[in-house]
Amino acid sequence: MGTIVLKDVQKSFGDVTIIPRANLGIENGEFVVFVGPSGCGKSTLLRLIAGLEDVTAGEIIIDGTNAAQLPPAKRGLSMVFQSYALYPHMSVRNNIAFGLKMAGLPKPEIEAKVNKAAQILNLSDYLDRKPRQLSGGQRQRVAIGRAIVRQPKAFLFDEPLSNLDAALRVQMRIEIMQLHQSLGATMIYVTHDQVEAMTMADRIVVLNKGNIEQVGSPLELYNRPDSLFVAGFIGSPKMNFISSDVAAAHRAHTIGVRPEHIALSQSSGEWEGTIALAEHLGADTFLHVDAPKCGRLTVRAAGEFPQGPGARIWLTPENGRIHRFDDKGKTIRNAA
Repeated sequence: MGTIVLKDVQKSFGDVTIIPRANLGIENGEFVVFVGPSGCGKSTLLRLIAGLEDVTAGEIIIDGTNAAQLPPAKRGLSMVFQSYALYPHMSVRNNIAFGLKMAGLPKPEIEAKVNKAAQILNLSDYLDRKPRQLSGGQRQRVAIGRAIVRQPKAFLFDEPLSNLDAALRVQMRIEIMQLHQSLGATMIYVTHDQVEAMTMADRIVVLNKGNIEQVGSPLELYNRPDSLFVAGFIGSPKMNFISSDVAAAHRAHTIGVRPEHIALSQSSGEWEGTIALAEHLGADTFLHVDAPKCGRLTVRAAGEFPQGPGARIWLTPENGRIHRFDDKGKTIRNAA
């Protein structure tokens, strides 16, 4: 089992409160992603679960037992760090086996566990190499292998892909998702990259200044954000926000429209604008449009859009796709 429940968890450093109060339930086998900007408390919250930071108050219940005062080794969790944290003088085999040797397991059992983990992670041909002889992605797989052999109640990942280049991040993202499917284990994953969160998570936990802003599936957060903060953080490119008279006409302090929910026309529409910049990506074109009524808007057009900078264009938001927010940044749910 790998259920984890946070009850009124708080963390302060002196007079500075990092986590005011966190309440969260994670089910066995879930893939939960903590996401938010730098300094929002996501890594601190993960370290509190792992036991690498002491809680100021509250309970961390792991499989029914309050583990808030237990040392990390007694919590039954395995953590994978951003920095890999491999022993450079040891082979891949010995790096993966290190924790098992320290626990005093018999050699045949250690060997069987290491070989199984290496097979899962496609590391069987690299067991006798040193970390310096591996690529960044292979080193991260070794770190994951070291976690797998412990058969933990849950895996904790602290921005494990941030040191990799873009193409390798995509590959490793897929591998971690496949690993989750094959192991069926509980995984908590910290990232500042909302694309990683959207593609990997069963549920996303969005943090802002130590507070949990919203918890839900990727599509729930995309389609029904609870606040202006969540709406602006989830989705790429980010949602357009308008606080002019256009918003007032919708009985809101601010309205938001995603770039993919704005129709384009070269002849007529709701908002007239001028293309300031066009980003051609092949399958899509992102247009940055200066609209006098709205300000600068980003619009996604399918394929290669024929017009470029300086061209006049008309924009129309899709019906039912306008998000409304009050003066405190909270979503207005009732009908306009």
